[in-house]
Order: sequence, then C-alpha cells, then structure tokens
Amino acid sequence: MNTEKGEASKAKSSIPTVQRGGGTHFNSVDLAVKEDTLDLLIQVVGSLAVSLPALLVSTSLSAAERKEKLNAVKMSVFLLCKLTESLESDSYRQSIVTAPGKGGKKGKSGGEGLMQWDSEREKVLQALIQLLQLDIRPLWNLSLVEEEFISCVTCCCYKLLENPTISHVKSKPTRDCIIHLLGLLIKKYNHLLGASVKVIQLLQHFEQLSSVFAQAVFVWSTEYGVRAIIGEVIREIGQKSSEELAREGSGVKAFASFLSELGALVPDLMIPNISVLITHLEGEYIASHVLLAVIKASELWAAMEPELLVTVRTELEPRSDAEKEQDEEEEEEEEEAVEEDDRATAVKIAQFLRVNKYRNAAQLCIRAHSRFPQSEMFAALSTLTPDTLMDTLALIFKGSDEDASELSQHLPPTPQKEGEKEGEKDGEDGELKKQEMLVQYLRDTETFALQVERAISVINTMLYWKTTSVVQEAVQFCVTVCEFSVANSVSGVRKMLPLVWSTDAAIKDAVVQAYRRLYLNPQGDTIRMKAQTLVDSLSELMVDASLGTIQCLEEIVQEFFGSGSSLQSTVVQVLWERFTGKRETSALHKRAAVLLLGMAARAEREVVLSNLDTLCSVALGEKVTEDFLLARDTVITICSITDHVRQSKGAPFRLPQEHQLFTCLTQAVAEGVVMEDPYWQSFMEQAVRLLYFLAESPDQLCSRLLQRSARLVLDQIAEGGEVNKDVSQIQDGSQDSGDQGEQVSCVSLAQLLAVCGAVAFWQVSHLERSVSAELRRRRGETEEREEKEKGPASKAKQVANESAMEEELGLMGASADDTEAELIRKICETELLAEENLLSAFLPLLVRVCSSPGRYSHPQLTTAACLALSQYMMISPSVCEEHIRLMFTVLERSTLPVVRANAIIALGDLTVRFPNILEPWTQNLYARLSDEVPSVRQTAVTVLTQLVLKDVLKVKGQVSEVAVLLIDPEPHITSLALNFFNELATKDNAIYNLLPDIISRLSDPERGMSSEDFNTIMKQLFSYITKERQTESLVEKLCQRFRTAKTERQWCDLAVSLSLLSMCERGFKRLQECWECYSDKLTEPGVYQPLLSITAKLRRGAKPQFKAQVDEFEKRLTAVHTRGLENVESPEMDEENQRGGGPAEKTLPHTNRPSRGRAKSKRGQAKPSVSSRGDESFVTPQRSRKSKKPVITFSSEEEEEEDEEDAVMAESETPKVTTPIARTSRRARLRN
Repeated sequence: MNTEKGEASKAKSSIPTVQRGGGTHFNSVDLAVKEDTLDLLIQVVGSLAVSLPALLVSTSLSAAERKEKLNAVKMSVFLLCKLTESLESDSYRQSIVTAPGKGGKKGKSGGEGLMQWDSEREKVLQALIQLLQLDIRPLWNLSLVEEEFISCVTCCCYKLLENPTISHVKSKPTRDCIIHLLGLLIKKYNHLLGASVKVIQLLQHFEQLSSVFAQAVFVWSTEYGVRAIIGEVIREIGQKSSEELAREGSGVKAFASFLSELGALVPDLMIPNISVLITHLEGEYIASHVLLAVIKASELWAAMEPELLVTVRTELEPRSDAEKEQDEEEEEEEEEAVEEDDRATAVKIAQFLRVNKYRNAAQLCIRAHSRFPQSEMFAALSTLTPDTLMDTLALIFKGSDEDASELSQHLPPTPQKEGEKEGEKDGEDGELKKQEMLVQYLRDTETFALQVERAISVINTMLYWKTTSVVQEAVQFCVTVCEFSVANSVSGVRKMLPLVWSTDAAIKDAVVQAYRRLYLNPQGDTIRMKAQTLVDSLSELMVDASLGTIQCLEEIVQEFFGSGSSLQSTVVQVLWERFTGKRETSALHKRAAVLLLGMAARAEREVVLSNLDTLCSVALGEKVTEDFLLARDTVITICSITDHVRQSKGAPFRLPQEHQLFTCLTQAVAEGVVMEDPYWQSFMEQAVRLLYFLAESPDQLCSRLLQRSARLVLDQIAEGGEVNKDVSQIQDGSQDSGDQGEQVSCVSLAQLLAVCGAVAFWQVSHLERSVSAELRRRRGETEEREEKEKGPASKAKQVANESAMEEELGLMGASADDTEAELIRKICETELLAEENLLSAFLPLLVRVCSSPGRYSHPQLTTAACLALSQYMMISPSVCEEHIRLMFTVLERSTLPVVRANAIIALGDLTVRFPNILEPWTQNLYARLSDEVPSVRQTAVTVLTQLVLKDVLKVKGQVSEVAVLLIDPEPHITSLALNFFNELATKDNAIYNLLPDIISRLSDPERGMSSEDFNTIMKQLFSYITKERQTESLVEKLCQRFRTAKTERQWCDLAVSLSLLSMCERGFKRLQECWECYSDKLTEPGVYQPLLSITAKLRRGAKPQFKAQVDEFEKRLTAVHTRGLENVESPEMDEENQRGGGPAEKTLPHTNRPSRGRAKSKRGQAKPSVSSRGDESFVTPQRSRKSKKPVITFSSEEEEEEDEEDAVMAESETPKVTTPIARTSRRARLRN
C-alpha cells in the first residue's frame, strides 16, 4: 500500500509540471522528459492493475480509500492517454518531415525516435488493457462509470487508428491491442453506440481503415459476443441518404469494402441486417458488393449440389492408363495446393467450390485425407464413396449442424404451439418461407444482372473521360463484367484497347493490366490447357476486329512474348498447330492464329523466320487463290520480321530474289489479276509492300510482275475473241453476252492498274526510305573506316580545318545528306517514268480512263484508275502538276462516292508531299465537306483535320465548312468535327482569330442556315473563348459589324453571338461604348432579346455599383425597343429623344433595311474579299457557281482522240498560285 501511495505521489508531483506545460509549452519540453514521463505513467497504470483486484474484493474498503484509488486511476489514465495522443501526433509530423531526408542526420534521428515510439505505443495499450479488463466499476458510486473517463480512452484509441500505417503488417501488434481494448470498452463499459458511430465517421475519412474495422467488428462480435455491433454499424450506413453518399466518393468505397470484407467474415450475422442496405442498391455500389458475400452457404450448397455430385461420381470412376498418367501429372501440380495443416487445406477446398472448380475441390479433398489421416474433417473418407466425399465437401463448405443450429437461434422466434401436427405445420411453413426467400433472392439477382447489362453501354462512354480515376474505374468495371460473362461485356473490353496509346501512364498501365488479367493469365490444370485457353480468348477478340484494334492488341501481345513467360513456347506451338490444320479449326481462327504469330515475331524474329517454308506451303501455295484473306494475313505476319517493322540499325535484312516466298507471291498476284475475288486487292497491296521490304532488288521483281500480269490480261482479252470490239455494232439479241464479256475485261484491267499504282507508290517509298538509309549507312561506315586508318593527330587537324571551312562558307551541317536527297529526287523526276521504264507505259492508260468516265464507266475500273493515278502523282512534282487538274475534276464530278473519298485521301497525301502545288486548290478540298454522301464528308473532315492540325494547311475562313458539320445528322461526323475544334483550341488564339469570319460566312443569306443551327454552332465555338481580353475584343468587332449588316437575320445572328460570350465588366463597358452601332436595330425582337439576356447574366452576383449600371443599360434598351414597337411619342419619350439624338422616325431611315429583290453581281465583276475589307464588311462574297462554267457531258459513245479530255477542268477554272509555301532545305535548316 505504501508503494502505491509513493507512486501516486510521484505521479501527482510530476503531473502539474507536465499539465501546466501541456497547453502552451508542451512542444518546448525536451524529448527525454516526455519519455521519462511516459515510462513513469506506464509503471503507475501497471501497478494499479496489479494492486486493484485485492482491494476491489475487500469488504473493509472505506469511502476515502475508494475515492483515493479512483482519483489515482482517473488521473493516471487521463495523463497516459493525453501524453500518448501528443506523442502520436509528434511522431506522425516527424515522419512526414524526415521522409525526404532519409540519409541525413535529421532523418536518422527522426527514424530512431519513430522506432522507439512504435515499441512504446504497444506498452501503453497493454497497460490500459490490463487495467480495464478488471472490474473497476465499484470504484464509482452506484457502479456507474463516467462517460468522460471512457471517452478519454476511446479517443486515444481512435487517434492511434488514424495513423496511415496502422493497416500495415508491421503495425499488427498495435492494431490487435487497439481492437481488444475497444472490445473491452464495448462489452464492459457500454461503448456500443459510440463505437458504431465512430466506425462510420472514420470510414468516411480514412479509406484504408475498411479492412481494419472489418476485422475489429468480427472480433467484437465473436470473441466478445457483442453481436449487436453489426446491426448498429449497418443501420448507421443504411440511414445515410443517397445525396450524402454521392458527396463522399472515398467514403462510399470504404463502406463497400468494409461491408464486403465483413460479409466474408461473418455472413450469417449479416443476413438479418442486409435488408437495411436495399435502399442503396440503386445508388452507388454498396449493397451490390455485399449481397454476393452474405448469401447463406446452405442455399449455395443446394444450388451447386447436383452438378457437384456428377463431378464426384465421374472422378471416382475407374480410369484408363492414359488418363491415369495425366492424373499423375496433375497430382504433382496439386501437391503444391495442399497446405501445411488440415484447416488451411479445407479453406482452399472451399475456395475451389465457390468459383465452381468442383473437380479441383474433389481431387484436393481426396489427397488431403491421405495427407491428414487423423483430421476430423477428412475422417469420413476412410471409406471413399460418392456419399462420403459429398458429406465431407458439405461439411467443409457449409459447416456442421451445430453451426446451423447456432444460426437458427438468431432467427426470429416462432410461437410454441401444442401438438405434433402443429409442429409439423410450423416446420413446413418455415421451409416454405425459406423457399420464398430464395426465389425472391434469385429475382433480385436477375434484376441486378439486367441493370448491370444496361449500365455497360453507359460506362463504356466513360472510358474516354478526361478524369483519370473515372477511366480507371470504368476499366475495372469492364474487366469485372467480362469475368462474369455478362452479355455484351466484350464491347467494353474492345473499346478500351486504344487506351494502350494513352499518354497518361496510369491509364495505359490499367489497360495493360486488364488485358493481362483477362487474356494473358489463363486458367487450366496443365500448361497446355492454359496455352489453349489463352489462344482461344485472344482469337475470339481478333475475330471481326478492325485494323486499329489489331494494332493496339500487338502492343499487349508483344509485351507478353517479351516477358519470358513459361507459356510462350507452348502458345507458339498451339498457334502453329491451328494454322497448319493439325487441329480442326475455322478459317477465322486460322487467320487469327497467323496474325498472333506475327505479333510474337515482333519480339522474337525466329518464330516466323524459321518457318517461312511452312507459311508459303500452307497459305501461299497451290491453294492461295481459294483464300486470299489467309494469304493477306500471312503476308502481314511475314512483314513483322522486316527491318521496317523492327527498326533495325544494322545491315539490311533481305532475302534473295530466288527465294520460294517471292516466287509464290508473284505467281499469286499475277494469277489473281484475271480473277474476280473481292479480297485479292488487299492481298496484292500487302504482297507488293512485302516485296519492297524483304527482297533484294525489288524493282526487278516488280517489273517482271507487271510484265506477267499485263501478259495474262492480254491473253484473256485474246481468248474472249471479238467480244469487246465495236460494242456499238452488237445486235440487241447478243447485248447481254457482250456486256458480260466487257465486265470481265474491266475487272481484270482494273486489277492490273491497281498493281501499277501499288508498284509506283512503293517504288518511291523504297527509294526515299530503304535506298536513302542504306546510302547513309554505307557513308557512315566509310567515314568510320577512314577515321580509323588516320592517326589521331591528323584527324584532329582535319576536323579543325573542315569546321573552319564550313563556318566560313556558312555550311554548319553535313551536306552529304542533301546530296543523297537530291540524288533520290533526280531519280524520281527523270528515271522512274522514263520511256525505258515499264511504269511509264501505263500512265497514258490511267489518264485516258480517268478523263473519259463516259466511256469507262465500270465502277471498279474507275476506282482503281483514279487511285493508281494519285499514286503515280506521288513520284515527282512535274507529274503531280501535270495531272492535278484532272484529279480535282474527278473529286468534284465523279458520281461514285468511293472515288470521291479515295480522291480526298490521295489529295491529302499530295498536299503533304507537294504543298506549293496543292495550296491554290484548298477551297476545292473544303468543298467536299458539304458532299451529299456521309462517307465522303467523314473522309473529308478526317483528312482536313490532319492537315490543319499538322500545320500543312493554313487555317482560313473555310473552316466554317467544318463548323457546319457540328450539326451534321450523322453522330460520328459530328464527333469528328467537335474533335477538330477541341484540338484547334489548343493552338494560341486560333479559334478567336477565325470567329468573325466564321460568323460572316454562316450568317450569309445565300447559305440559308436556320437560326437554331446557327445558335448551336456558335454556342460550341464561343465555349473556347475564355480569356477576358479576347471577349472584350470580340464585343467590339461584332458591334462594328452591325453597321455593315444588310439583313435583319444578320442583325439577329450578331446579337445572338454577343449573348453567347462570357461577358465581363470590361466587355460590358465596350458594349456600352458601341451603343451607336446597334441602337437603331433594337426594334427587332431578335436583336433586343439576346442583348436583354446579357443584362440578366451580368446582374447575377454583381456588385451594387455595377448592378446599377446594368439596370440603367437595361432600361435604355427597353425604352428604345418599346418606342419602336408602339411608334408613338410621349413627353417622356421626347425627353429621351432629345438625349438620344432624335426620334425613332429620324433614326430608322439611316438603317439599311433588307430589300426583297437583291441585286446579284454579274459574273466576272470584281468583288473585294473579306480579308481586304477587314471588320467593315460582313457579307462574305458570293462564290462563283458551277452552273456558269461550261457544261461538260460524259458521253458513252465512241469519240475522237482529241475530244477525250473534255471531262477535265478548263484552264480558266484552274486556281493560280497565290501564297506559295516555301519548303526549306536541310542545308538552310542546319545553317539556322
């Protein structure tokens, strides 16, 4: 007793010093003093825990002694808790401050202090547990413990739980102590309600505590028997409104994770309370995460029992020798699944049953009996029968009957009735009620599944939101629904594939991880089964996939084959088996297999290079004409081993011309020229590309290919006899047969011209890429060899002399590159289309077909000829300039949409290659944006977007044609136009500079655009104007245009444009200053109402002084508008007129009223352009109509040679070069 008094007196003597400094000067106390105080308080609380039990049972305890002990307990616990909270805060701040300076002295000392506090923190909690597990309630009057005392301890516990590292493994001892200390307070000291509220509050702010509190509630409800805590916590969550949850993003996630983990730990105790969460089932994903975790195990067992019984009986049937060998291999793999003890193995078996791996569960259960023969769980398997195995699996999955009876104690009690019949009736009612509950659950599950299916399309659109976290959540959702095989879930998986090119590393990693989880980590009992599963899933993804999807998938598959996975060799073997036909498979899966082999070859060239003979014999051999699609995909796969794809820097990898591959390719292409196969064209393009990528001297190979193809076409015409000669002389009776013969020759001729165009294009590419790169490589090797031969002294002297000479001449770069580029250009200009070159023989034929659409009207022939001509024009500027007029004639006057679309793409490429030649024709390109066919408009806006955003085309007023597409009836075209302006807005002031001209063009009466469409377009465009200076400047420019506006509609459009601006005070001031520009137009409602809406916007949140100015301006607007409508004068109006400058009748004549009969300008009359008139002109000059041009008629009759060029634009229609685009040479760039 004396010892206790001495320790208490020590505490009292030391407490005042700490307590007085605790409020203000605690931070100034030395760390050693704090540590000594903490040790002293731990000793005091520990000694109290040892001495109090004897005193509490003593009957001779006086009131004074009881009060003294109570004070000692309260004071020591209070000081220990408060000191612990302060040290916890200090250690957390110290860990944040010292985290960057890990190697410094400060960081080192901070780290030592933190480690000491981690060890001391557990001692504090142990001391409090020892004290509070005693029944100290008799120390208080009437055994009622003060709420402040309990709150002091609980606040300390919750303060420790706020530490971010509390959920880490190293904090497990501290975490367990806190859970047990709170469990004591909940059970003995009536802290149930406070704990449930505090759990919810901490989950809202600390998402990492979800697993900690799930474990805590599990311990409180099981070890401490406080099962009501589960109902209280769930009730607190259920009482939250959906609006409150919507504001708490992390809180909702924490609730969902907490309930999900708690449902997995105590599903039986959560079932009676799950109905509370039903109200949130339509909101965020709280209940949906929990329902699957809390289904009664007995109900799941009843659902899976029939299928499981079939699996068990199949597993126990006698096996053949081959099956026994396979089982032995599987048993070796399953040996790893057997855990060290029987309980862990039972958990593994239950996990297999939950994911429907019944065969694995049965096999593991049988092996567990042989591993743990003494275990009670597997004792029934001493006699191995289907019944004993099913009983063992049932015991593991749903527990024993005792567990079920324990659960039944918590169900609502049924009233006791007398008589066996009544008891049986109650039992039947109970079973019926269970069945009704199960049916209702299944209905709710079906409803939930249907809601998820409807949500897929909505969440798929969220994959391309700008918020990274939203995209990550959408990717995770797509993966989850795909794993559960929800209908149409693959659409989201395919849609997120292009995100592998995302510049956001987090999004790219999320997509890669998603595909790795779905497709690259297959499930299977053996390696071969895993490989087959992987190939099946990837093949399904590639079936009917677009070229863009396949290119995105290449990135992921290439990463898999480059990661060194153990499945690589087996996967490659399965792919070869499918491609060669050793395993029965469909044509689609065979093509998918060869494409996947090509993706593997990007990581390892030998996968394809060592099997070229197999590829040639299977896909490019005798049966190549039966499946050109398989041949095309095979050629794409072989391309993956070329230097162009692999970006090799060494000597070029090429095969000799005599290789079997090139023999098969040239034969297949030539034979296909005279065939009618819709897939030959795509095969031919890939084949010619491969010839130039992989063959030695590909120009010689392609020359022989052209000769062979032309010979086959001539032979076909010869075999057809005189069918195609003198078509006009064929009698009516034989007209059908004549047309048929002509159609066959047209197809063959079209395919021959397609080969010519492909050879011309790839020949230019070969010269500029492969030949040029090889010249540079050889020059580099020569220079390097010469440098090695020369000594270091002579080398330094030469370098100094050369640099001095180059600096004197102004050539600070390697002129050798310019020499090589000039050589390539000279070859393209003079040699490719020389008379001795075979390509030149086909150019007159191409021009003839393109310029005579009446005679050559076959769609495929026209399409092929125009595309081939555009490829020829890529050869040199002279060829391009010679035939550019013909190409634009085809673009504007062809009746085939595919020809116009191809022409747009070709002219876009020519614009990049020869910008000076194409610049005068820019207006003709923009004209295709108003084409009547959606596919042509889509192609035009795609091409122009690329040209404008890459600064190939100058951004001018023609962009208004793109703005019109914002209201296009086709949603895809609208999205392309919107993307164009989104990207254009990233360029400095681009849209701001274009807006006045766009408004002028769109409000032109000759365009005839409705006011609704104009408002829609302008609303989108003005959303990009965010700077205050831009707004102020636009206000002035638009107001000035009121003066030159000719029609009421133009006034209204200008007023609407003003109202769409985000008006600021400076803009409003400018609007007032320009009053004279628009005051005489206020009589029109279309002008008055938009300006009135400006005042309404400015009035919101305005300061009193500015609000008064707005009100005065509004009164002024209304006065002028009303005066014009009533057309009457009053004394008040006279006074207003005197201030305003005269009555309305005197003002209105100065307004340019719209005239009904508008005088049209004559053709040829000079009109000032918009740019020359500046802001003083509004009306865009009328474009010259095509009807004024000479009418060209396409004739199908035989014509004379000199009349065949009539389809081409006249020389007067050809635009002249106005602003040449200078292309700087490499030498000039280096000089600068």
